[in-house]
Amino acid sequence: MQFLRRIGHILLWLAAPVVAFAAANKNDPYLVPLRGAGNLALVVASIAIVILLLRGGRWRTVAGKLLVTLWCLPPVLMSAAHLKFELRKHDVLGASAAEARQLGPHFMVGYSSFPEVARLAEQGLIGGVYVTRHNIRDRTVAALRAEISALQDIRRAAGLPPLVVAADQEGGIVGHLAPPLTKVPALATLAGLAPDDQQAKAEEFGRIHGRELAGLGVNLNLAPVLDLKPPARRNRLDFHTLIGQRAIAADPAVVSTIASAYVRGLEESGVGATLKHFPGIGRVRTDTHHFSANLDAPVAELEATDWLPFREVLSHSRSALMIGHVTLTAVDPERAASHSKRVVDGIIRDKWGYQGVVMTDDLVMGAIYQNDVCKAVVEAINAGVDLLLVAYDGAQFYRIFACALEGSRKGMLDAEALRASEARLTRGFSIEQARAA
Repeated sequence: MQFLRRIGHILLWLAAPVVAFAAANKNDPYLVPLRGAGNLALVVASIAIVILLLRGGRWRTVAGKLLVTLWCLPPVLMSAAHLKFELRKHDVLGASAAEARQLGPHFMVGYSSFPEVARLAEQGLIGGVYVTRHNIRDRTVAALRAEISALQDIRRAAGLPPLVVAADQEGGIVGHLAPPLTKVPALATLAGLAPDDQQAKAEEFGRIHGRELAGLGVNLNLAPVLDLKPPARRNRLDFHTLIGQRAIAADPAVVSTIASAYVRGLEESGVGATLKHFPGIGRVRTDTHHFSANLDAPVAELEATDWLPFREVLSHSRSALMIGHVTLTAVDPERAASHSKRVVDGIIRDKWGYQGVVMTDDLVMGAIYQNDVCKAVVEAINAGVDLLLVAYDGAQFYRIFACALEGSRKGMLDAEALRASEARLTRGFSIEQARAA
């Protein structure tokens, strides 16, 4: 019994700093599973342990007092973290109408709470929403359709343009609304077919996705993937990107053929496509969901290979372009492409002449969020990025929007870049297109 008590005592010493750290960082994206009931359980467990330690007479020794103090920290740290979150949220929701009009159209947010996102939509603090598996889990298609329709009604009543409503239906392992929507095979399964069959099947896949998404009220699909397929899985720690399974093919011509046909099928239904993840993550070894990553290839080599599908599909569609969080070292070694003016303005806008909608990959990904996210937000807007995506953890919207708000109030945002971006958003997602969906 004495041995077990000693083991328990050691475990309490080891667990105390871990629980305190989790409490202080309760709003971190990595701790999403602890939200709500998990946070409450941590607080209750901490208080219970303090009571047990006091009843056991631990307060009589210096070490015991220290242990009791450590277990008193989690509720205090969690309260402080919650207060910080609420103050930031209050600041964002208190933004003026002028600030909302200037910044709101450039943010797309994932959500769990309908009343919360409805308020953001009504105040003009967002320009789009992202729906995924938790929005339809244990619900009917009709229920989600009604929810999206209600959000658009709120926008109309507020005199604001319709929301961009995005989903992530690539096919294969990424089909976040399937089921209940149709589970379509990955476009990579078409790579071995004859060119005519590739186009016919890809267009059919696009029509299936487009028809079902449009019926739901979604007007933008975050697909297709245009990264070239890597020769083999080189990073055994890559549990999220999995580009080897998602990329269509290693041959740029095959990728262009299949992706172009898929986009045609989508656009027939009034649903826009999003080409991702420029400048390409097929060559990258690191998973940007968690870490920074470099793309070290020369620009000339990328232009002749990886970038051919992007230029080809952009040239004859109204697709948006998603910028990934890899650092294109040959162009801008100091920052990820998603907030690099040299990449967005220098290559995409000036060199390619593309004046469509450019959006970031999820800003909650570790490559951005674990670094200076405020700097990235300001630089992305000034670089000419049109939509900043906050998908995985919608609660981070308040932190990320607060970065833009602070940048605006300090005069750090390029007014001309914002005006040009507003014009692109209007052209890229017209009211007619949104209503058609």
